[in-house]
Amino acid sequence: MKILTGAQIKEADRYTIENEAISSIELMERASNSIAQWICNNVEKDYPLLFLIGKGNNGGDGLAVARILYHAGYNCSVSMTFDKEQLTEECRYNLDRLPSGVANSGLENISGDTVIIDSLLGTGVKGAIKEPLLSIIDKVNSLPNRVISIDLPSGMISEYGNKNQKIVKADITLTLEFPKLAMLLPEAGEYCGEIKILPIGLSSQYIFNEKTSYHYITPGFIGEIKLTRDKFAHKGTYGHALLICGSKGMAGAAILATGGALRSGCGLVTTHIPAEERYAVNMVYPSAILSMDDESYFSDLPTNASKYSSIGVGCGLGQAPQTADALKQLLVAVYKPVVIDADALNIISDHYKMRHNIPAGSILTPHIGELKRLIGEWNSEEEKMEQVKRLAANLKSVIIVKGAHSMVCLPDGNCYFNSTGNSGMAKGGSGDVLTGYITGLLARGYNSMHAAILGVYMHGLAGDKAAKKYGIEGMNSSDLIKYL
Repeated sequence: MKILTGAQIKEADRYTIENEAISSIELMERASNSIAQWICNNVEKDYPLLFLIGKGNNGGDGLAVARILYHAGYNCSVSMTFDKEQLTEECRYNLDRLPSGVANSGLENISGDTVIIDSLLGTGVKGAIKEPLLSIIDKVNSLPNRVISIDLPSGMISEYGNKNQKIVKADITLTLEFPKLAMLLPEAGEYCGEIKILPIGLSSQYIFNEKTSYHYITPGFIGEIKLTRDKFAHKGTYGHALLICGSKGMAGAAILATGGALRSGCGLVTTHIPAEERYAVNMVYPSAILSMDDESYFSDLPTNASKYSSIGVGCGLGQAPQTADALKQLLVAVYKPVVIDADALNIISDHYKMRHNIPAGSILTPHIGELKRLIGEWNSEEEKMEQVKRLAANLKSVIIVKGAHSMVCLPDGNCYFNSTGNSGMAKGGSGDVLTGYITGLLARGYNSMHAAILGVYMHGLAGDKAAKKYGIEGMNSSDLIKYL
């Protein structure tokens, strides 16, 4: 799914109106019906609804939804922020259509069970929020009430520049047609709560033709890239993954990576690990082949390393000087993509020239701390994104920036944001499982782009299933393997 800018969305509205024989009011009604339907399906009629109405088309959406839900049997009231003369034409039209039974209310003395529907501001926000909206947003954020924002939380700039912005903190955001970039970035994404994407029928032709570097990973796209299995295949058909992981006292990282690889569908998995740590891996995963290092850390290449279909390196590796030498030898010796994580990334950060040895098509999987060591500090999300794109282009490799809505950045500058996963995955070892899984997908026959995208999506989906079973507090990284 494409992620369009606020300006592109405005143009999509205009194009739809001009080319599909539909008026602006009719398009607004279409969007409002989609929002109202979601609320009908997810909010019980026992809860009063208070709509906060701005002066633009987002306010018009709120008024139309209030009308529709009032007729559906909900207790609806509206809070008008501006005089009627200040409203857009569409907003005034929907104000005039509001049933007399919809009361004009406010945030003073609001009952605790009232659900606040935020329709103050949409994608047109350009700068700092001013009064009277500033005080309203502060008041909303001080209340314990559940908040549902329409399209995006009021105050949020749809792309960049939200660092010190005053924004409504929503529990759920009902975003229209596609998510907005700012929702997926750590600068302000926390304000969105749970994101629900509602189709409103914008021109499919316009969306298809419009260019963007940003995309949202959907189940439909995953279905398109998944490979099938042949009935008469054998273990040699689906590749042999090599994992170089673990050091003294860090066998757990190797175990988690091995478990991830074994769930990928590849034919064989070999784990290279210090000989003294071999029993732990062997006991948990007897189906894995072991390659043993004589030292208590990675010091020597496995025999004939180039024979493997894919290689993953870094989980629990440590940063001994001999390990850095062995890593350099590995990168020089192989001519196929390598999945690089954890200590392997840290070693590369400390040995800048080693970047030149990274094979094209490799996949780097840094978390935020590792990313800072690779590209340095940044002053804004926009600067960070540009630096990640530059690194991916220079290395001719895929960069996965791990976190909420993990971002997969391709060498051509296209970035794919993940739609699965939860905060319960923010625990030690989750990244090790991902590294093993993606290494296995490469061996299985996926190209680097598809291995990275499928890897983060399925890894996050496994996390969502684990959270349902154990809760986001109780789940741990080994649970991810069970659900892969």
